[in-house]
Amino acid sequence: MHSTDPSAHGGADAAHGRYGEALFAPEHPRETERIDDAAVVYDPVTTHRLRALGAGPGLRCLEVGAGTGTVARWLLREAGAAEVVAVDRDTGALEGLAEPGLRVVTADLTDETLDLGTFDQIHARFVLMHLPERRRLVSRLAGWLNPGGRLLLGDAVDLPDGLDASSAYRRTMDAMWEALRTTIGTDISRVPAYPHFLREEGLADVAAELYCPPLVADGPLARFWSQTWQRMRPALEATGQVDAATVDAALAYLASPGLAELGPGMLMTWGRRR
Repeated sequence: MHSTDPSAHGGADAAHGRYGEALFAPEHPRETERIDDAAVVYDPVTTHRLRALGAGPGLRCLEVGAGTGTVARWLLREAGAAEVVAVDRDTGALEGLAEPGLRVVTADLTDETLDLGTFDQIHARFVLMHLPERRRLVSRLAGWLNPGGRLLLGDAVDLPDGLDASSAYRRTMDAMWEALRTTIGTDISRVPAYPHFLREEGLADVAAELYCPPLVADGPLARFWSQTWQRMRPALEATGQVDAATVDAALAYLASPGLAELGPGMLMTWGRRR
């Protein structure tokens, strides 16, 4: 699902394309709108957790996969952070931001030469799930924490109804995860292991929580998935799991008063550098 997109950012290995190239080109006229629909849903939960983890005046923060900058702006305007480094491979959506304390860095998190310094708080949302090097990158992010610094990771999890394997919605959602895996290397199967990853990095106070936002017809999350599936149509059909009629039915369902699904959620995991 980049910083605001559960379906998003970073590099890939030789077997896969890249987000923003193989899928979801940033220059698409509705890409910012698609990202912001997800931000409307997830930002309140993310910022609540960041605040609970100590986001406040004087901190140096890193926002990984900054997207359109909604969380970076919150850290500066509402939390009063001293500096926010917003890093993304494509920072076009951040070019118009002129926030005091904001430093925009166009870079790939997987670049071994990338040196951003150390931070009091690091946040990455819907980023690592798209990167085949995710476990190594968890180590890297944990290593960028100052003593006492906090790391917050958020990635997608899907909780399908075990009795529903054939509906147009379920088939299209399953095809999407398969298409993301084969096209850009997305893998959400390891997301529940993130607490163990942080513990292995020696972080303290490790915990996690799951948020499954309501999926309401024509609401922002339904619009997000609708835009995502429309943009992915060729890749969805290439999986062999769905055809055009199935995708059409799933899209119509997202806009229907009869919509009744537990959509994909976000698992947030955090820990503190000792």
